Amino acid sequence: MSAGFGLAHLPYAAVSHAGREFVAVRLGDDVIDLAALAVISPPPAGVDVSVLAAPDLGALMAAGPDTWAGVRAWLQGSLLSGPTAASIPLADVEPRMPFAVADFVDFYASREHASNLGRIFRPDAEPLLPNWRHLPVGYHGRAGTVVPSGTPVARPSGQQRPGPDGRPGFGPSRALDIEAELGFVVGAPSVPGRPVGTGDFDQHVFGVTLLNDWSARDIQAWEYVPLGPFLGKSFATSISPWITPLAALQSARVPLPGQDPEPLDYLMVEEPAGYAIDLEVDLNGTVVSRPPYAAMYWSPAQMLAHMTVNGASLRTGDLYGSGTISGAEPTRRGSLLELSWGGAESFTLDDGSTRTYLEDGDTVTLRATARGADGELLTLGEVTGTVIG
Repeated sequence: MSAGFGLAHLPYAAVSHAGREFVAVRLGDDVIDLAALAVISPPPAGVDVSVLAAPDLGALMAAGPDTWAGVRAWLQGSLLSGPTAASIPLADVEPRMPFAVADFVDFYASREHASNLGRIFRPDAEPLLPNWRHLPVGYHGRAGTVVPSGTPVARPSGQQRPGPDGRPGFGPSRALDIEAELGFVVGAPSVPGRPVGTGDFDQHVFGVTLLNDWSARDIQAWEYVPLGPFLGKSFATSISPWITPLAALQSARVPLPGQDPEPLDYLMVEEPAGYAIDLEVDLNGTVVSRPPYAAMYWSPAQMLAHMTVNGASLRTGDLYGSGTISGAEPTRRGSLLELSWGGAESFTLDDGSTRTYLEDGDTVTLRATARGADGELLTLGEVTGTVIG
């Protein structure tokens, strides 16, 4: 059995096989057709079988935490002996976009990442802006450009900083970057006008996916003042088609590294609120960074609470990203902007070539692992994308 895909994990996906589109979980090197399994081994009475027969995860996500728990317990019991007649070889199915993205919000929750950017762009000033330690900073992205792993990423064009004549330049980005992130997938919606507290995080968030928020730094640098990221971010965000259920990560929970000053009341969180998830950034076969999610300053529960504190409601399929995950050491930085220190310092790949930012034909793959129940390894579904001109 492939390491990281045992009963403690059981990640979900929407897949195609033999002309059918259906929901499945991965177990080792097989996928389990949930609708077929329900015929062989009927789920408990509290589980609506129709959510298992849908073409993607939307119906299951919307069903809420009681159904999520019931389905997970049923799967773990039914699959205790291994593959069944509902099993299909992983190599025979085609993963698809797992759910329809309703809204996409991306945060900026790593103190190390935010501090590095402050030092790069404001070397003579305090790295963190005054609001950063008081709230999870974020921006509202573009749901329609969230794509599944394997989708090629076209190099975007846009305006860039003015030249000597004072007119902005225009053309393909020459500072194309990645951001290694976790994405949190909202299942159960909320009521408009009613904020979601940090204690209700696991009542609304269905699962976790690896996320690469592709970024055109030269376009971003010219456009972001005063309203923040726009075209430099909205052209593509890649996610893994495999969604790790939040319940699988309970044993990976760890305390936050510490928050000073103490957050406002609506952002107070019960520990452990962080997650020990170790990421890996692979560029053309070279691992260039290993970002640690455990280092993140703001927790996903705090991001969710801040996102809704003004009364904004959650919808099934909302997706929010953690922002770039970076550690204190240079080898743990989750973006090329940091690895090349603003493009000033190139780094070398295993084939001898050097990079500051991405070139056409480059392939970036994000991987991650965590520990599940009884210390069992969990391998999150990877997300990959290749840059095309």
